[in-house]
Amino acid sequence: MNENDGTIVASPLMDSREIAAYLKVSESTLSRWRSAGQGPPFLRLGGIARYRLDAVDAWLAGLEHDHASEG
Repeated sequence: MNENDGTIVASPLMDSREIAAYLKVSESTLSRWRSAGQGPPFLRLGGIARYRLDAVDAWLAGLEHDHASEG
């Protein structure tokens, strides 16, 4: 929600091609991740996978490791 005027700002929906390019992986890798339940969260709209950019960024953040804290 935008604090200034109360409007809701939605993250854009992107298709598999766009997200694969964003993540620098192939579309087939992205498809394989979807099938295995390992990739970023997605929505199915009309049988087509769509991704919210903020959800993809949150998924990426969850993959980050703090090497300083690893023994």
